[in-house]
Amino acid sequence: MLDFFEQYKEIFLYLSIPLTSAIVGWGTNVLALKMTFYPIEFIGIKPFGWQGIIPSKAKKMSGISVDLWTTKLIDVQELFSQIDPEIIAEEMRPEFDKLAKEIMDEIMVDQSPEVWKRIPESAKKVVYARISRDMPHAVKGIMQDVKENIEDVFDIKDMVVKRLTQDKQLMNDIFLNCGKDEFKFIELSGLYFGFTFGLIQMAVWYFFHQWWLLPLFGLIVGFATNWLALKLIFEPIHPKKFLGMKFQGLFITRQNEVSAEYAQMLANEIFTFDRIFAAIISGPTKERFVTMIAGHANKAIDDGVGISKPLITIVSGKRNYEKMKNIIVDKTIRNMPTSVRPAFGYAEKAMGLEKIFRTKMQALSPGEFVDFLRPVFQEDELKLILIGAFLGMAAGFGQLFFVFGGL
Repeated sequence: MLDFFEQYKEIFLYLSIPLTSAIVGWGTNVLALKMTFYPIEFIGIKPFGWQGIIPSKAKKMSGISVDLWTTKLIDVQELFSQIDPEIIAEEMRPEFDKLAKEIMDEIMVDQSPEVWKRIPESAKKVVYARISRDMPHAVKGIMQDVKENIEDVFDIKDMVVKRLTQDKQLMNDIFLNCGKDEFKFIELSGLYFGFTFGLIQMAVWYFFHQWWLLPLFGLIVGFATNWLALKLIFEPIHPKKFLGMKFQGLFITRQNEVSAEYAQMLANEIFTFDRIFAAIISGPTKERFVTMIAGHANKAIDDGVGISKPLITIVSGKRNYEKMKNIIVDKTIRNMPTSVRPAFGYAEKAMGLEKIFRTKMQALSPGEFVDFLRPVFQEDELKLILIGAFLGMAAGFGQLFFVFGGL
C-alpha cells in the first residue's frame, strides 16, 4: 500500500489541489460569516482585536432597520388608531379599586393621619368608590390623547435602537433566522466554487510550478467564493432566463417564508406593547406623556372628588388641596406601568402587528424586499469579501509549505 502511494504520490498531490481548494472555499466562507456576527463584544486590545461586524455596528444597523420598518411596513399613528380607549379602561378596571384606595389612604395619611383614622369607614368608601368610578374616564381621555398625538409621546426609533444595542444578539438573530437558508448556501457554495477553482488551479500548477501560484489562487478562491455567493443571494432581483432555466436571487425567491419569520420576530421580540409603553413612559418624550397624564388626572380628581370635596378640604385645609392633587397625580404616574398591564394583551391583539408586518412585507417589490437583509452585508460587504481573500491566501501558503514542502 505504501508503495502504491509512493508510486502515485505526484498524482495524489495534484488531486489534493482541488480538494484543498474546496475546503479553503468552504472554510473561508464559514469563518467570514462567523466573523460577521461574532464575537458579540470586542475581544482584544484596541486597535488589535475583533468584534462581529453586525454587533460592532448595532446602533447604525438598528437605525437603518427602523427607518425601513417605518417607511415600508408600519405607520405608528395607524397602529394606535386600532386601540379602543374604552376597552383599555375596561381591561384596567380591576386595578382601579385598589389604586383608588391606595391613593386616598396615602394622601390623607400624609396630610392628617389622626383625623383620617377618625373618619367613618363608610365615608371613606364613598370617596374610594367615587374615585374608582371616575378613573376610567381619565384613562379613556389619556388613551384618546395618546392616539391622537402618538408621535409626540412615542419615539419609535429611540426604542428600537436601545433594544438592539442593549441586546446585540437579538440583532444577530433577526438576520440569522431570516437568512438561514442563504447563509447555508454561502457556506456550501464555498465548497463547490472552491473545488471548481481548484481544478483550474491544478491545471495551471501542472504547467507552471511557481511558489506564488498557490497563495495567489488561495486569495482568488477566498475572494471569489464570497463574492459569488453574495451575488447569487441577492441578484438578479427580477427573474431572468438562461438556457431555458429561470434564475433569481435566492433570498428573493423565499419572500413569503422570510416575511413570516421576520414579522414574527418583530412582533414578539421588539414591538410588544409592554416595550412600547415602557418607551412612552421612560423614553426621551416621557415629559410630554407625564404632562398629558397630569392634565387628565387633575381634571379627574376635581370631578371625582365631587360631593366629598368639602370633607377633604375640611380635613386637609384648602391650601393643601393643590398639594394633595400633585401627590395623587404622582402616585397615578408611578402606578401607571402596573395599572395598565392587564390591557397589554388586548392592545397587542388590536394592533395585530405580526399580521401587518407579514402582509406588507410580502407585498413589497423584489428590490424593496432585498433591502431588509442586504444592509447586513452592504455596509461591510467589501470587508467580508476581503476577509475571505486573506484567509484563502493564508491557506494557500499553508498548502505550499505543508503539502508541497515550500518547493
